[in-house]
Amino acid sequence: MAGLDKRVGSYADALEGITDGMTVLAGGFGLCGIPENLIAEIRRRSVKNLTVVSNNCGVDGFGLGLLLETRQISKVIASYVGENALFEQQVISGELEAELTPQGTLAEKLRAGGAGIPAFYTATGYGTPVAEGKEVRDFDGRPYILEQALRGDFAIVKGWKADWYGNVIYRHTAQNFNPLMACAGRITVVEVEEIVPPGELDPAAIHTPGIYVDRLIQGHFEKRIEQRTLRA
Repeated sequence: MAGLDKRVGSYADALEGITDGMTVLAGGFGLCGIPENLIAEIRRRSVKNLTVVSNNCGVDGFGLGLLLETRQISKVIASYVGENALFEQQVISGELEAELTPQGTLAEKLRAGGAGIPAFYTATGYGTPVAEGKEVRDFDGRPYILEQALRGDFAIVKGWKADWYGNVIYRHTAQNFNPLMACAGRITVVEVEEIVPPGELDPAAIHTPGIYVDRLIQGHFEKRIEQRTLRA
């Protein structure tokens, strides 16, 4: 364990130990609740050949899209990638391997990984390319495919508020994939908008208990809007 006080003093300390070829779990949905500063630190470190697990892979010029620009990602496991032209180009050219996974299945693979469950059966994807090469079993007259759980070497997570012990609260829809990623990382790093002393957070409001968190840092965030809709 990292000890009770999970705070680190810099983003360099937060991602100490990340190396080429690792699997990184990245929280967020679109650009909502993404660990943007931790992504920027990965880019600064120039680690390569990363497998990234995320609902999507950012957009051109922001979020995980920054790591596509520098060719640091070799494989992406995601459920939606339609907002990133560079992603499409790299997949078509063979530079990038993409493993597309139904969104609910992706969430359950991460939840299972965090819970120590190695695999599970789901009906989702049966009869489609998603099921190719996977074991199929019949339950109550319906076919199910076996999906393996997901774990990562590092999980990078964006929270709203946390205490020194790493107990984290997410704000509204920014909760999305972040709690699942936090539980499934061997080393979980959380960046938040505010860190408070122990005892200031309502225990009933905590989404990720500190037992899952190894490192904690306070950052400043741009919070871009992915799709801006205006009405006269």
